Amino acid sequence: MNDDQLLRYSRHILLPEIGVEGQEAILASRVLVIGAGGLGSPAAMYLAAAGVGTVVLCDGDTVDLTNLQRQILHTAEGVGRLKVESGRDTLLRLNPQARIEPLAVRLDGAALDEQVAAADLVLDCSDNFATRHAINRACVRFRKPLVSGAAIRFDGQVSVFDLRQSDSPCYHCLFPEGQDVDEVRCAVMGVFAPLTGIIGATQAAEALKLLIGCGTSLDGRLLLLDGLAMEWRSVLLGRDPACEVCAGRDD
Repeated sequence: MNDDQLLRYSRHILLPEIGVEGQEAILASRVLVIGAGGLGSPAAMYLAAAGVGTVVLCDGDTVDLTNLQRQILHTAEGVGRLKVESGRDTLLRLNPQARIEPLAVRLDGAALDEQVAAADLVLDCSDNFATRHAINRACVRFRKPLVSGAAIRFDGQVSVFDLRQSDSPCYHCLFPEGQDVDEVRCAVMGVFAPLTGIIGATQAAEALKLLIGCGTSLDGRLLLLDGLAMEWRSVLLGRDPACEVCAGRDD
């Protein structure tokens, strides 16, 4: 690290759980953030501010006026722009030293595999089950840790699927693909603006801990937030030995 970095990240370096080595690990990392909306906004901002070397920001949508209530990466001047370009500009204003790679596509197939394989860690900040399951399958294939978040109405959830670990469950273990699950969208049901900030920031915290190798992650736990009562609940998760996605991965 140079002198500017030592000063910029000094409050991290002062923490014995992080120190110089931990901050250097953050600086050397590459994180894939899928979704530049309500969750991806705070998550990407904290990752960039914390010094993640490369943030790959992926989203195929453009900024809409209805996004601005919660998607803090974007401003009124950005309405109509690609979210990844608006987000890149915001992140570079936060930290000009960060490298931001905007991908204005909905990743799938070989392109998704390529990005997951190149990343040290993946944040799922998407808003639909098809994308979530595709991301999970890619993370299982390449043994990449996955930090997953969701928020709707006043309810949020976040978990870590550390697929480097043989006993870690995957997203499919928790929500099997094809199961009858009601898919609700913010456009129909609404979402409490600060809820996305709380969940997205928690995703960033879990991601940084994994990159540094400190603390205890949410691997094997689902953290649930009732934003109306402001109550957290933690549910233990186990790997499904019959899971169609991760049962065959090598121990």
